[in-house]
Amino acid sequence: MSTRAQIRFATREDGVSFSEHPDKIHAQFYVHSDGYPSGLGVDIANSIASQHSINGWEIEHVQDLHSDLEYIYYIWQKYDDDTWISIFKRVSWVDDEWDCIFVGTPEKLISKYKLNTNEDG
Repeated sequence: MSTRAQIRFATREDGVSFSEHPDKIHAQFYVHSDGYPSGLGVDIANSIASQHSINGWEIEHVQDLHSDLEYIYYIWQKYDDDTWISIFKRVSWVDDEWDCIFVGTPEKLISKYKLNTNEDG
């Protein structure tokens, strides 16, 4: 089964919480599979931290919202300021409810979600 997600870009503004969906976004991408934090989340964080590109993103209109999403990611940016990431996980398909499960810098996301791949497991 695919783990679908959207990645949305928002401007960091005073009075706008990272742990709530913002009213305005500037662009968004759709990912059909591997949208979970230890997959897509780490890819996003590595892309920001190391300036790597990400394959498989489909650009979408900012008003598109898929009914089968499991995660929504927000990339918060502002000139001369750190980039932050918020991750929302769907908790109810019936009521379309979302919980914010992560807010932090790309480095914190990598630290929290990157799977351990050394010889010890």
